[in-house]
Amino acid sequence: MTETTVLALYGLLVLLTLLLQVTGATGQLGIGYLMSSRDEHRTVTGMTGRLERALNNSITGMALFAPAVLILVATDKTSAGSLLAAQAFLLARVIYLPAYVFRLTGVRTLAWLAGFAATAMLYLMALR
Repeated sequence: MTETTVLALYGLLVLLTLLLQVTGATGQLGIGYLMSSRDEHRTVTGMTGRLERALNNSITGMALFAPAVLILVATDKTSAGSLLAAQAFLLARVIYLPAYVFRLTGVRTLAWLAGFAATAMLYLMALR
């Protein structure tokens, strides 16, 4: 496994999150609203609302994680440590998603912190 493989796997997790969120939103808001220009703002609630917030957080996570991985690969600074940090990030995000959806607040926060720390480590490794 490589850091870019981890990045691709995380991309698939974000896609899965999007699919689950859209499925829930379709049930709550209807396909007609989702296909419209959405000039009238409507919100989703419950599990679908939590999926929407988790998706937004996951996209932010991707925006931070992907450049770190790509910098390491482009500068040929990957290592066993960078792979471990990338894997830790992915594991943390895999835990984060259901923790958010099922309201496991403490677990969600710890998973977010672990993913954030792993991302920070990747940037520090890129600077070495």
